Amino acid sequence: MANLTINGKTINVDVEDDTPLLWAIRENVGLTGTKYGCGIALCGACTVHVDGVAMRSCGMTVSEAAGKQITTIEGLASNGALHKVQQAWVANDVPQCGYCQSGMIMAVAALLKEKPKPTDEDINEAITNICRCGTFQQVREAIHAAANA
Repeated sequence: MANLTINGKTINVDVEDDTPLLWAIRENVGLTGTKYGCGIALCGACTVHVDGVAMRSCGMTVSEAAGKQITTIEGLASNGALHKVQQAWVANDVPQCGYCQSGMIMAVAALLKEKPKPTDEDINEAITNICRCGTFQQVREAIHAAANA
């Protein structure tokens, strides 16, 4: 049994300590916006915020996440208003298939928190998520739009 704080709510999950955080979020808590992509923490589809830092949840265990503040895509909006990154995603028509988008949005939100006006070099360094549809140019445009919002 582990106590996880997800999107501001403390939740008890009955899983083994070495269970990947991704599976606890999806299967035990029922928040399915965080996606499974590669299972080896490379693609970024499973990105969540852990204590404000973008982390690949498939590569983090429940025991490592216990006692920390976890934010998923479902918790990014505030008081019914989309986060500025989510707004920029819509305005710039970023998603195609959409599978990677929740992880991409979480990575970008963390980047903008750290660097409110990122350069293209900052974006290249920080956003390593993979989009199989190739929407990287739209992602970059949305990042700059969100930074200027």
